[in-house]
Amino acid sequence: MKQEVVLITGMSGSGKSVALRALEDAGYYCVDNLPPELLLQFVALERQTGAERVAIAMDVRSATSLPLVPAQLRELSAQGVTVRPLFLDATTETLVRRFSETRRRHPLSGNLPALRSGDKEPDHQHTLIDAIELERELLADLREQAHVIDTSVIRPAQLQAHVKSLLSAPANQLTLVFESFAFKRGIPVDADYVFDVRMLPNPHYEAALRPLTGMDEPVAAYLEKQDEVARMYKHIEYFLSQWLEPLARDHRSYVTVALGCTGGQHRSVFLVEKLAAAFTQKWMTLKRHRELDLG
Repeated sequence: MKQEVVLITGMSGSGKSVALRALEDAGYYCVDNLPPELLLQFVALERQTGAERVAIAMDVRSATSLPLVPAQLRELSAQGVTVRPLFLDATTETLVRRFSETRRRHPLSGNLPALRSGDKEPDHQHTLIDAIELERELLADLREQAHVIDTSVIRPAQLQAHVKSLLSAPANQLTLVFESFAFKRGIPVDADYVFDVRMLPNPHYEAALRPLTGMDEPVAAYLEKQDEVARMYKHIEYFLSQWLEPLARDHRSYVTVALGCTGGQHRSVFLVEKLAAAFTQKWMTLKRHRELDLG
């Protein structure tokens, strides 16, 4: 029996519980906030009971023992377990807003000084930001070894769909994730490579094309005629063709390639579609259109 373990870690407020529910819906046996000290014993126990797919969430509440996890994951891999670590992240601004909206306390807030130097009253936002930045430091090693998902501007339903699509890809080969986005809404924090295509001819200034997207034939036909677009595509395609094999040899499971334009509607969408069609012949590919998926 080949056992698969999905380890979900990430920033507090980034959506780990949402991701865990998605995996539960997909048939994984899920456990939340497992102490790292129990990871190896828990996986062994589930193997004995016949559980082939297990999902485990860990967070900074186990901060003192989190440094154990990287070595434990290597040991599980050596035992023949398929380990798939996911790290959920979001911008600090987004996390501050989420904590403020829910009125939740950050799990590290009690470990930080309540008063800023010289302040007469507690500055709760400053303390929250300090807690978030401390959490980033504590989780940095886990983030480095995981596939990162940026939840800053996506809804829970989108996150659930994205997690399911990622885990539907074969675990033993590199998966390419092509993502279009709008610079005006920020660069995705989960991108391994970012390409700026804002200098290309913009269909937005063509009245008939403005309401359409890069997946529509009239927009595609317009962009196909542009020499700059063809040159940009050729350069990105060449770059990826040169470096995907070395990344795969380095045991990378996922590579996220983000293409951004002003609105994330025309140029970046068109190029994501075109690149995904080209690379799917050799690599497992997934597509995300961040702004279009927002509806």
